[in-house]
Amino acid sequence: MSTAAKMSPLSPAALSTTIKHLTCNPNLHYPRVRTLFTTTHYPTRKFMQTRTTRKGFSVSMSVPSTDPLEVCVKASVTTPNKLGDCPFSQRVLLMLEEKHLPYDLKLVDFTNKPEWFLKISPEGKVPLIKLDDKWIPDSDIITQALEEKFPEPPLATPPEKASAGSKIFSTFIGFLKSNDPSDGTEQALLNELTAFNDYLKENGPFINGQEVSAADLSLGPKLYHLEISLGHYKNWSVPDSLSCLKSYMKTIFSMESFIKTRAQPEDVIEGWRPKVEG
Repeated sequence: MSTAAKMSPLSPAALSTTIKHLTCNPNLHYPRVRTLFTTTHYPTRKFMQTRTTRKGFSVSMSVPSTDPLEVCVKASVTTPNKLGDCPFSQRVLLMLEEKHLPYDLKLVDFTNKPEWFLKISPEGKVPLIKLDDKWIPDSDIITQALEEKFPEPPLATPPEKASAGSKIFSTFIGFLKSNDPSDGTEQALLNELTAFNDYLKENGPFINGQEVSAADLSLGPKLYHLEISLGHYKNWSVPDSLSCLKSYMKTIFSMESFIKTRAQPEDVIEGWRPKVEG
């Protein structure tokens, strides 16, 4: 999704930043923000000490820790040094958060994409993550790679459940772009939302039952965009009759990882403006 900024362009240095998330350390709950320079290196802790006590014996050992993973995402067009409005980028960040993996977040100014970014992403797209010294694009590929490389905690959704709610996003876009109340796009969206509500009623509270899985981390950001943009541009909201869906959205949106990685509402609104206004 591209965004037309409604403000004076900021310098690349102001919007290309590195936020160091040390989520693997439960004692650290805040990010450090630094301006990104391609030649800058920040020290990371290579080992963490653990102590195991069994039957009166104490054993100390050094366990290798994961170096922060570099992740490129869209920067906010409304607030410097904040995440932008890409739901696919949030999907990747949610995966990292739920797996407690540390990462360095590189915010890319989409109104003036820097040369260092275009060198690693010629198409100029996000999200992008560096795994094993290789930059990997596409949220589908990235999340699969993360699940394979870091299997704990497991987040994979069984194939027979992974498609639940998968058509909601496309029907939402169709309705958002529509200027004809009688073209059936609203009903198409309602049909998909109702089907997902019924699925949750039988299989919920999450797509894979009692635990959050990768499918929820994919659908959640899309529902967040749906709620904000349809509320703003069409004064429309999910019907109260879809109680399981509304409960699901409230639960997902309240997750600590979701709050930490969500876009600001004003960025979501600006991000969808070109789709609405043509």
